Amino acid sequence: MKNLMKATVPVLSVLFITACGNGSTSGEKGKNDSADHSGHDHAAMQETTASTTAVTLKDDKLNAVYQHYVHLTTALTNSDMAEAKIASNAIEAGAKEVTGADAVASSAAEITAASDIEAQRNAYSSLSNEFINLVKKSGVNSGELYVDYCPMAMNDKGASWLSASKQIKNPYFGEKMMTCGEVKETIK
Repeated sequence: MKNLMKATVPVLSVLFITACGNGSTSGEKGKNDSADHSGHDHAAMQETTASTTAVTLKDDKLNAVYQHYVHLTTALTNSDMAEAKIASNAIEAGAKEVTGADAVASSAAEITAASDIEAQRNAYSSLSNEFINLVKKSGVNSGELYVDYCPMAMNDKGASWLSASKQIKNPYFGEKMMTCGEVKETIK
């Protein structure tokens, strides 16, 4: 059953992301509208989701939350508030099932309730710090995760996030400064 869940969660995530990106009927494209994404962004989202299949965490419940964390990170990288709310809502629900993840659930709820992308990114910083600690405690069954760090995020206070790729895609600035940051640590 665990293997079935590990195999289906990433597939369902890809299907969910694909379905969510095709529903706009509006002729106008706002910066928070999912219709604003070009095929390149969609391909990047699929690539990011596909890379998560190579990474599995030792804690199955935390691994399920990780899949939504990747979705959230991708949404913030693309400056997509609506997708960020969907992902954070799923993180909140999943984190309630993980021992010691109350702060993750609380930060996810802040992202869901946020009225602008900057507020989402601020809450994402707290969520990422807590999530990184949980992942370090849990450990990784397969693959590698990278703790990325951007010194300019949060008004030059700096902020971290997890990635399954060494390539920097900054969720704190999106297109403004996509490659700002560096890999600080590898979790194996």
